[in-house]
Amino acid sequence: MTTPSTTAPPVLVAADHVAGAVHLLALPGGRPLAHLTGRHMSEHAGFLALPGDRVAFVDDRAGELVVLAPFEAARGGDPVAAAVPVAVPAEHLAADPAGRHLVVTTGLGHAEEPWSDLLTAVDLAAPGGPRATPVRTRVGEPGAAVLGGGGPADGPLAVVRHREPGSWDVHRHADLLAAGPGRPAVEPRERLALPGDGHGDAHDPVTGRLFAATGSGVHRARRSGGRLVAEPPLPWAADGRDGGRGYFLRIDPRRRLLWSCLRGGPADPADWPDWTNDAWWHHLDTGRTGRVELGRGLVFRMAVAGRRVAFARCHPDGDELVLLAAGPAGTGRPRIAARVPLPPMEGAPRRGGTPWDGVQRRALAASPGAPWVAVSRGGHGEVHLFHAESRAERARLTLPTPLDEGGRLALLAPGDGAHGDPAGR
Repeated sequence: MTTPSTTAPPVLVAADHVAGAVHLLALPGGRPLAHLTGRHMSEHAGFLALPGDRVAFVDDRAGELVVLAPFEAARGGDPVAAAVPVAVPAEHLAADPAGRHLVVTTGLGHAEEPWSDLLTAVDLAAPGGPRATPVRTRVGEPGAAVLGGGGPADGPLAVVRHREPGSWDVHRHADLLAAGPGRPAVEPRERLALPGDGHGDAHDPVTGRLFAATGSGVHRARRSGGRLVAEPPLPWAADGRDGGRGYFLRIDPRRRLLWSCLRGGPADPADWPDWTNDAWWHHLDTGRTGRVELGRGLVFRMAVAGRRVAFARCHPDGDELVLLAAGPAGTGRPRIAARVPLPPMEGAPRRGGTPWDGVQRRALAASPGAPWVAVSRGGHGEVHLFHAESRAERARLTLPTPLDEGGRLALLAPGDGAHGDPAGR
């Protein structure tokens, strides 16, 4: 494991999943640290922050889980800490709080319907080196989490969130690793019912709670020994505002908040400029919940910085970075602190078309240990770096590849605690 450096500057990891490249740059100036070629990151599974200032992603073409140590590159070393074979196309990626035990689910890839039932369990610290075992579950678009805690007889629990029919399927991670060759089918030791439209997962390592976003609200469960115990769901309605549906969940480890963005409005994707968007938040310790109106259009990404939470909003009338001030943990209510215009993209989503088919998009990244927010400009090979509190654009970083479809970004600061959100983003 790489030893964290408390004096190193933050690092931006920019993955161009279309061109097959991963770029590492020192911030804020953008000095190149390394360029990895032939790496086609799974855009859907995203980046997963791990303890020790590491970050993982899945290479969908190579069929590998890749663990990066970006600050090793800053010291002139090899940024690739490990590469482990996994089943692809990757749908979701998650780790236990210690960052040792991981799972990778598979989904659609470029197909229109789910076709793969493969799940891979990974042990990054197995005797003799990293180890991975693929097994079969059931076809779908599954979410994933790996819960720590429990006694020696249980160890980490791998929880797979299925749809249609909806369920949380609970497996001992050790059982998955011990499965034989040939990708055998596995059955969960326990199954908790969920609505069939689950889309969005989060795991809070502090309380051990598991969350799933559904049309009716956020379903919750907690670990009790080797089992999951369901808890009352959280409603989307708050602050006198109702309607909308969240399609992702994200843990803010600094402020102890669970975040989503609620999308409402017309069902037809061609009417996306009229979609409504509310930032939804729930305090994990006090139970307080609220909503903040962000504006119309497509809100596709969010990121957590040191003193701000950032959303990127796309709209034919102009794109913007929306910055929310959330206050210290347990105090205050999130509010909009700034709206910062973003330069337009050639090939951006337009009225009458969908906001994701054959168009450019924006990726977003921040670190809970740094003041920076990075926003990509898909197709232009550019990343805009903003100071979240002053709202100023500090740098416009130019990459050697175009970042078609927006790419994917991760921003790391030494010791930032980002692994407190142990799911790929």
